[in-house]
Amino acid sequence: MAASDVAIVGVGLHPFGRYPGKSALEMGEEAVYDALVDAGVAWTDIQALYAGSMEVKNPEAITALLGMTGIPARAVFTGCATGGTSLAMAANAIRVGDHDLTIAIGLDKHPRGAFSDHPSVSGLPDWYGQAGLFLTTHFFGMKINRYMHDYGISHETLARVAAKAFRNGAANPTAWRRTPIGEQEILASPILNYPLRQYMYCGPDEGAAAAVLCRADQAHKYTKHPIYLRASQLFSRRAGALEVLSPSISLTPAPSPTVFAARAAFEEAGIGPEDVDVIQLQDTDAGSEVIHLAENGFCADGDQEKLIAAGETEITGRLPVNTDGGLLANGEPVGASGLRQIFELVTQLRGRAGARQVHAPRVGYAQLYGAPGTAAVTILST
Repeated sequence: MAASDVAIVGVGLHPFGRYPGKSALEMGEEAVYDALVDAGVAWTDIQALYAGSMEVKNPEAITALLGMTGIPARAVFTGCATGGTSLAMAANAIRVGDHDLTIAIGLDKHPRGAFSDHPSVSGLPDWYGQAGLFLTTHFFGMKINRYMHDYGISHETLARVAAKAFRNGAANPTAWRRTPIGEQEILASPILNYPLRQYMYCGPDEGAAAAVLCRADQAHKYTKHPIYLRASQLFSRRAGALEVLSPSISLTPAPSPTVFAARAAFEEAGIGPEDVDVIQLQDTDAGSEVIHLAENGFCADGDQEKLIAAGETEITGRLPVNTDGGLLANGEPVGASGLRQIFELVTQLRGRAGARQVHAPRVGYAQLYGAPGTAAVTILST
């Protein structure tokens, strides 16, 4: 291992859900302590901190709870890609030789409702969300509706994706929604934004996650099971991409930023989609998981219909996706969500996922996507 290589030696997670009386920073504190224990290090050993949050404007203030040791502590925010960004920055601080041991933290505490009634997300006035004009739900409904038309994806496929998420969530002790919901119940639930129904959307909630990183050549000082960071890429959208807040919709839109982030990550890691054993995809809604399967190179557009029907994305399938229940079962505290993906991949790659364990995984893949068209991809391996 070269000194510029990076390993994850500890992960921690505060369960996602709703916790009245507990602040986002307090949830972050618990996630950090879990990650430190997992890594076998003390807080005073950490040399730099990168914290991400949407609701907490200076999440680096978590040092007041953890201990004010004087380390550089920085806040990051790139929408739903925040977790990928904080992880990448913590890794890059090691790669350039500034530090040997760093931590990435994500935390958030969202009120009930849709993300788009929050002015800091959409830039829209309060009355827009209060009137039920939820920008994000409209956008994702419009996007999958067009995709279904173009590539022959059925309503039943969307229901299968959602039902899988709730089954996986039921096997995940830290998930928010742990009750399985069958396909027929999902299809019978109210339509929110056609063709997406009530149980096909994630919801904003609360939680935190953290990861401790170190120089790869020092990893075995801390753990017998280091997980190596093979790639970390982030791309913003290009003109013409069909993204939320886009000023126009082209009949021939440019590719999503996910396509470019995925290609760059596979090139950086020196592998292809066929080498991935366990996958985390942004599933803001059931349609997003369908679209992201193709955008990340795991299948061709339209192949999702037969792939999902055959059970290929189940825990026991060839392409296990969102083994912890994804956003649909866990909800999305934005700053923490990407690091929740990393927590699950590390857990899977270490063989510690219990009832949701994938058979002998060696390579994990995480993708994030959010407004205003930002995509992040991370690749991990044993």
